[in-house]
Amino acid sequence: MPLFIALSLAFSFIVQNVSPLQSLLDSQIANYIGIALAAGSIAGIILKKLMAKIWYDVFASGALLAWFSYWKPLFNDDSPIFFFYPLYFAFMTAFVSLVFIQRFQVIDYATFRYMKSVIDKNKLPSWFLMTGVLVSLALHQHFLLFPIMMTLLIIRFALTSCFEQHLTNRS
Repeated sequence: MPLFIALSLAFSFIVQNVSPLQSLLDSQIANYIGIALAAGSIAGIILKKLMAKIWYDVFASGALLAWFSYWKPLFNDDSPIFFFYPLYFAFMTAFVSLVFIQRFQVIDYATFRYMKSVIDKNKLPSWFLMTGVLVSLALHQHFLLFPIMMTLLIIRFALTSCFEQHLTNRS
């Protein structure tokens, strides 16, 4: 999810340096764009039109944009969540990508079968997690719910990416 990592780092930088770009990012237009990207990604995941990696990246970026634009006016200007949450998302996604997704070759057959059963039986469907992330945006009084849902989405992204790469290399 390179777009999501770059956007997360950019948000942290913009907030830390009090950039004039910040007023553009916390506008209603940014909120609508973020929600539209996220909703379109959910539809794309369900319809399976492109690779899931692309939809996860677009969804996470749209959700981050919607989160920032929706929550920024509700909190103090110097609230640390707008610096630390995007930084956490960037590092968590980079860690998952480098440690798990790039090393998918070391996945043994039993683990692969378990991953396949989780994905096939939809024990944790991606569209459900994505919807949960969007619902958590509306619950700003529970400010930890959004990063928890995003962390679960990042884990689901890793699971799906490893599974897709394993299938691609087997064929």
